[in-house]
Amino acid sequence: MNRPLVISDCDEVLLHMVAHFRDWLDEETQVEFNMQGADFGTAMRWRDSGEPLEQKEIWRYLGQFFDTQMDRQLPIAGAIEGINTLAEKADVVILTNLTDERQLHRVEQLAKHGVEAKVYTNQGPKGPALQRIVAEYRPSRAIFIDDLPQHHQSARETLADITTLHLCGEPALAPHIDCAHRAGHADARIDDWARALPWLLDRIEGTPA
Repeated sequence: MNRPLVISDCDEVLLHMVAHFRDWLDEETQVEFNMQGADFGTAMRWRDSGEPLEQKEIWRYLGQFFDTQMDRQLPIAGAIEGINTLAEKADVVILTNLTDERQLHRVEQLAKHGVEAKVYTNQGPKGPALQRIVAEYRPSRAIFIDDLPQHHQSARETLADITTLHLCGEPALAPHIDCAHRAGHADARIDDWARALPWLLDRIEGTPA
């Protein structure tokens, strides 16, 4: 029988992103970042006018961050130890919503933090990508970890039997993220690795969700 498979997001699950992005914007640009909700469209505003950025400008700054500032990203507490503990009992891969040309940078970034894992890039909903990965590995069971509720909804709509954990490890962001568990798209919502790891190990070892 094939091993279990853990498919994990990276930003806000393994590595902090929003906090570092905010700091970089403050230091290097004329953009203020104030996350009072889960919408980047209202969080990013021009410092001089207070006007929100257009969508194309938001994507431009996000692209610049991932092209030049990935070394800023520090691990979420317990995440590296947690994901490596899971890798002792399951295959672990990373599914990240970065463009394909940034895939190698993500591999290298995670390796510097001690995570050796195959990285899949994706744009948009993650359900179809999850379906392809599960078909590739044919695991005994599959577990998906992500910080955004829309990806859990996509996962559940595409793969009805996948186990999903909603985990947002960024304290500045977590209170503003709708709960995928409450919406019925995740098996649990746990925002810290100290509590998430035992739950995940139970799922890997076959305890019913």
